[in-house]
Order: sequence, then C-alpha cells, then structure tokens
Amino acid sequence: MAELPRWLPAANRVVRVLNRANLRLGTIHVLTVPGRVSGKPRTTPVSPLRVDGKRYVIAGLAEAQWARNVRAAGSGTLAYGRRTERVRLAEVTDPGVRRAVMRAFPTEVPHGVAFFVQLGLVRRADPDEFEAAADQVAVFEVDVERPGSHEGSRAG
Repeated sequence: MAELPRWLPAANRVVRVLNRANLRLGTIHVLTVPGRVSGKPRTTPVSPLRVDGKRYVIAGLAEAQWARNVRAAGSGTLAYGRRTERVRLAEVTDPGVRRAVMRAFPTEVPHGVAFFVQLGLVRRADPDEFEAAADQVAVFEVDVERPGSHEGSRAG
C-alpha cells in the first residue's frame, strides 16, 4: 500500500488556515466530516471535479482515514473560502464511473497530478494511466444536501 508523503500533514494545515482566511487555492476545497470513532469534526483538503454534470472527490489512498470517515458519516461540509455547503457523499462502486472520473482528473485538476505520482499510482498526467488506477482509489460523489434530505444514499 502506498504511503502518504511526509509533507502532507503540514501542507494540509496550511490549506485549512488559508481557506479560513478566505484565500482560495485553485480548486482546493476543505471537506469536514465527523470522525467515525470520536464524532469530532475532521478536515481534509480535496479538489472536487465535475464529470457528466456530477461532482466527485477522490481519495488517492482508498483506506485513508478521511475516506473511512466519509464512508461512516455519509455527509459533511465542503468549504471554499468562506462559502460552505452541506453535502452528502456516496462512494462510487460502478467501475465505469470510477474510470471516467479518474480519466478526467489530470485535465480537470492538473495541480493534483503530482500527488498521484508521489503515491506511485501514475507516472505522469496521462488520462489512460489515471483511468487504469481507478481500482486503487476511492471515488465519492458529492451532492448538495437539501433540507430534509437526511436519508443516506449510495452512488452506483
């Protein structure tokens, strides 16, 4: 299993501070979900991307703590600067959708390619390589949570 780069925790803290100060960094948003054990809010930077009109986020390590928290909670908040929205998150299990999302990633989120390279999932910003890595990551569909829509649903 790939390991997170050593610099990642410090970089994530910087992103969270900048986000709170309303300083936006490209496509980077801050996702907050309750911890599956503690229930305390846990945050992580993510870069949502749109594919076929739907929004997705990708966990480069399928069993990353934040991905496990998302699976347990199913909802949270997504902040971009001072704009925050309540969202529902459902793990995508359909291999075709997962491949399409991964294929789009290097084009839609070019600044995120280096992270996937460091994890050893791809060698470069090649859509074919990203598509081939779809089974090694977790992909979550992101929907705005509407008032009264608290039932959990899971994407295909």
